[in-house]
Amino acid sequence: MVSRNPKQLTLFEMDYAVPSKIYNVASVPQRSIFRYPGGKTWFVPYLRKWFSTFPARPTTLIEPFAGGGIIGLTAAFENLVDRVVLIERDPQIAAVWNTVLSADALWLAAKIVNFDLNAGQVETALTAVPASTRELAFQTILRNRVNRGGILAAGAGRIKNGENGKGLASRWYPQTLAKRIHDIASLQDRIQFIEGDGLSIIRQYSDAADAVFFIDPPYTAGGKRAGSRLYTYSEVDHPMLFCAADALSGHFLMTYDDADDVRAFAQSHQFEARTIPMKNTHHAEMTELVISRHLNWLA
Repeated sequence: MVSRNPKQLTLFEMDYAVPSKIYNVASVPQRSIFRYPGGKTWFVPYLRKWFSTFPARPTTLIEPFAGGGIIGLTAAFENLVDRVVLIERDPQIAAVWNTVLSADALWLAAKIVNFDLNAGQVETALTAVPASTRELAFQTILRNRVNRGGILAAGAGRIKNGENGKGLASRWYPQTLAKRIHDIASLQDRIQFIEGDGLSIIRQYSDAADAVFFIDPPYTAGGKRAGSRLYTYSEVDHPMLFCAADALSGHFLMTYDDADDVRAFAQSHQFEARTIPMKNTHHAEMTELVISRHLNWLA
């Protein structure tokens, strides 16, 4: 087990030396197929910095709540680890990962490029019952691209005016999506996808000292509602998640909405927690909480 921080911290003492820089996400390679609400593209520079602190190169990165998977994809494309394990329980998102990491990746890319995007075709495609995993994957990507904010949960509305008045097509970049699919498919031998419960998988890998974990659960702790609005599968046992992180032999980072309950969970396990700045999808400046055993590298 990794040694604990011996100091018992108060909720206010936990937060110190907060980084002041907000990274421009335009400077980060866009790897994911999804427009993912709560996505972590903005966190990629911190991920690189975190990896630079390890005395030995980890063999595996595990992302138990993968969603759009930008952290795992970055680790794979930038050769930060030998192997990436992505876990997601949402069947729609799982269908995309299972398709992109299979022989059906080429079919999916071609389907996107050849799709005639207009209101009628979109409605027909999204109301159809998918007959296969790859058809559900296409339907999911289409829904993700034409729904406001990329939200896949029930009740999400469609884009109306969109970017530059382009309406439904404002987030539909078929050639770009096809290229990303081809790029991810080229790393099929290094990326494993598991459709399942992230907490259970964390426990399965608890003794893997050469694995590192990026844990970014839906933000439903402390009475927060964003996670339940944005994600179909939003319920997480947060106290148990902190217990599972505490039992890990390998290094981990957790990201959370800044809430007193979350800080209390961190304090009870003698984890360090700091806020770091970011911008949300509406370009508003905000902070999120980063939690780990040691966060001196953030100073």
